[in-house]
Amino acid sequence: MGLLDNLKAKLEPAKGKVSDLAQQHGDKIDRGLDKVAKTVDERTKGKYSDRIQTGTGKAKGAMDRLAHKDADGMDGDGNTPGTPPGGTARGGTPPAGPPPAS
Repeated sequence: MGLLDNLKAKLEPAKGKVSDLAQQHGDKIDRGLDKVAKTVDERTKGKYSDRIQTGTGKAKGAMDRLAHKDADGMDGDGNTPGTPPGGTARGGTPPAGPPPAS
């Protein structure tokens, strides 16, 4: 077994607990994300509003996927975990679009 396999095996029990917590407290997590986004947006005087909203949306989406993971190992989109909604697994061709801003 390689290092990554050992790490995955050790983290597997934690994944179940995190999923259960996300199901139980999803509304609180969403409110917390909104509160943090609002605070950051205020402190940056709206300069990064679009990026803050994008990041908040992605964080909420990740929490939803984690909370709604089915017992058969599929996520809420019917994909195996780690597969994006488009269906291309990690390491595949990235979606077309503008390059990330640096």
